[in-house]
Amino acid sequence: QVQLVESGGGLVQFGGSLRLSCAASGRTFNSPSMGWFRQAPGKNREFVAAITWIGEGTNYASSVKGRFTISRDNAKNTLYLQMNSLLPEDTAVYYCAASFPGSTTYGYWGQGTQVTVSS
Repeated sequence: QVQLVESGGGLVQFGGSLRLSCAASGRTFNSPSMGWFRQAPGKNREFVAAITWIGEGTNYASSVKGRFTISRDNAKNTLYLQMNSLLPEDTAVYYCAASFPGSTTYGYWGQGTQVTVSS
């Protein structure tokens, strides 16, 4: 089992920055990938960014590429999402996720943290 707890959300102005954190516990070393997703009001949950837990591979949604950076600190079992040049359309609940062991399917989710960008 993997437990995920997000933090770092809040209210920020257009063009501002926030850094989200996701503290992971449990058998995280069995999850090949960890990522961030978001869900805006009235919309489906969408992929934001992902990183391999062992390697250095990263992947981003086109809407955030160049503005967001995903990283992780294995020693602290923590996943990060640095968000710069924030736009009102980035407003959403952001979720941390980990894949099932040996799979690319995300099966473990945090409770989410709200990010609101004011225009």
